Amino acid sequence: MLKHGILGLINYHEMTGYEIMQAFRDSLSYFWKVQTSQIYRELQTLENKGWIDKTVVPQQGKPDKNVYSITDAGRGELLRWLSEDDPGLNSRFPLLMKVFFMGEQSREENIKYFEGLKSYCSLFMESLASVPQQIEAYSAFIDDREKALYWDMTVEYGRRSMQMCMEWAQSCIEQLERIGDQ
Repeated sequence: MLKHGILGLINYHEMTGYEIMQAFRDSLSYFWKVQTSQIYRELQTLENKGWIDKTVVPQQGKPDKNVYSITDAGRGELLRWLSEDDPGLNSRFPLLMKVFFMGEQSREENIKYFEGLKSYCSLFMESLASVPQQIEAYSAFIDDREKALYWDMTVEYGRRSMQMCMEWAQSCIEQLERIGDQ
């Protein structure tokens, strides 16, 4: 999945590994966490597959800069992945794995956990407030502004997911409190 995220970014315009990391930090990290080392490892894999090209740009007084661009084969792979029927909903959910086994803890610890989850989701939603400005800044790199509409859709999914998570956490708290009242 990371390879397709990188291909998608490079498809917009040529980028260095550092610029790819910045783009992840500013946008994709809201739903896909990645380490710098993973990006550079994946860039090597993409280059070996012939999906991207690397151009070395000499710099004075600094290490040479590697600029990556997508190849026709890489764009073909990106489009193939985008057209897959699998919606990607059968992902892992560490949150649900944890909740499944929370019966091993005290009710009070679990109520505290769900309260913390609500706070986390609220903070996450607040962090999305700056995203429209980031979308505007990144949309300058693309020739078709309609593509930024899909970035907005992604943000809206994040907002709705966090809202649902807060409501679900509150429901869990209420259920646990009702059990304690019995």
